Amino acid sequence: MSQKRYLDIVAHYEACLEQHGDTHLGVAWPNAADARRRYEVMLDVVGRDTPGENVSLLDFGCGTAHLYEHMIATGVVGIDYAGLDLSDRFIAVARRKFPAVTFYCADLLEDDRRVPSFDYVVLNGVFTLKTVLKFDDMLAYFEQLLTKVWAKTRRGLAFNVMSVHVDWERDDLFHLPFDTLAALLTARLTRNFVIRNDYGLYEYTTYVYR
Repeated sequence: MSQKRYLDIVAHYEACLEQHGDTHLGVAWPNAADARRRYEVMLDVVGRDTPGENVSLLDFGCGTAHLYEHMIATGVVGIDYAGLDLSDRFIAVARRKFPAVTFYCADLLEDDRRVPSFDYVVLNGVFTLKTVLKFDDMLAYFEQLLTKVWAKTRRGLAFNVMSVHVDWERDDLFHLPFDTLAALLTARLTRNFVIRNDYGLYEYTTYVYR
């Protein structure tokens, strides 16, 4: 992308935070129960690892660290959590809530040197909303950022996008066909991926493994 149009997406999320505060609506999830289901699906990317083995996980686009709250509430263990967000407003809230947790405020497309590698990276909601971006611009952003994140991933990553198998497509959402995704992952990352379309939402989640 010739311009940082993805900042329009960040601005939308910041407007949600200002309007709704530290809630599921504040990170643009319309339904709290569906948001919790997404957290469960994201964490399932770690399922291949041996129980009792600690792994590191970066919550990319962490917002106000709702995934970490979910981990605490459900008793998830064996995962060393860190968060990253492009928005300093979200990071400020997350740091106030969890001062002992490492949070990064960084734009990986501009400078990735401050962000270390992790066993797993999850991107929940980073690619579901495109706001005013055209599909091709969002696809270019998706490809560029995913390639950067993959370079920081030692074992696996997870991300969700909107499905094209819906009653109608919203102009502000990123509906990505399976074939387009598979071609991109095979060409740029790896052939070792799993697509999950089994959890009842109008989206799907992809696990990509080393």
